[in-house]
Amino acid sequence: MKHIRIEVDAGVGVLTIDRPDRFNSLDVETAQDLRKAGLQLARDPLVRAVVLRGVPGIFCSGADLKFIRAGGEAAHLQYLTPSARNVPSGYGEVFKQILEYLHSTISEIRRAAKPFVAAVDGACAAGGFGLAMACDLVFASERATFEWAYAKTGLSGAESSTFFLPKLVGLRFAMDMLLLNPRLDAKAAHQARLVSGVLPTEGFDAEVLSIAKRLAAGPTRAYGMAKALFNEAAGVDRLDYHLDRELENLVRSADGPEFKEGIDAFFAKRTPRFPGL
Repeated sequence: MKHIRIEVDAGVGVLTIDRPDRFNSLDVETAQDLRKAGLQLARDPLVRAVVLRGVPGIFCSGADLKFIRAGGEAAHLQYLTPSARNVPSGYGEVFKQILEYLHSTISEIRRAAKPFVAAVDGACAAGGFGLAMACDLVFASERATFEWAYAKTGLSGAESSTFFLPKLVGLRFAMDMLLLNPRLDAKAAHQARLVSGVLPTEGFDAEVLSIAKRLAAGPTRAYGMAKALFNEAAGVDRLDYHLDRELENLVRSADGPEFKEGIDAFFAKRTPRFPGL
């Protein structure tokens, strides 16, 4: 796998997104490999806990907008789009190439009968934000930042973010994140209960691995049963339905004039001038 690495150490699977030249964003190949690695670690009975991380200084910035703007890959568009109809002229179907795999990964994380731990060191935004929120525990380094970011380019949100954010922080603060788009440092994210704890940047990966090893030495079956019950109590059994709704709405927003302006402004490094209703 080109940009995804997996290692297993003392019952802990470590999944690393390694694409720093694109801020650990996901093109279709990376999203496919992330899904493959996520399923492998989630279903391997010898892996009792999983750490999901990026390279030092970057967690994940979500879908690769450069890949989106370039139109994606024709072979994957043909796979996702029935041959009986034409591919729409907007960006929605290109997003679909990535999100079909990423949403499947998120669903597997929540169903897995073992703890998934997000290790956020550096920037965590948009799809990366949603990916981290889907994990059971989230630890942040002192230099980590968290940002909703979707609305900056005129998108409605996906990757489980509209599902988990209001559950984790409450509706009012979730609306603050959506409409005001603050970039939260690690301390603010911890105060908001977005993260489980803040750890020193120096030695961060080793400290998270130590926590994961402690989880791996714990009662895995009991953890898995309790996780399933917590999911049921929190309505996470509706996650797959909600992921489908997120994908449907993100495709609609990506095909609209706001995202066209948003992505043009993003690459021009200017403030977008959204057209409104």
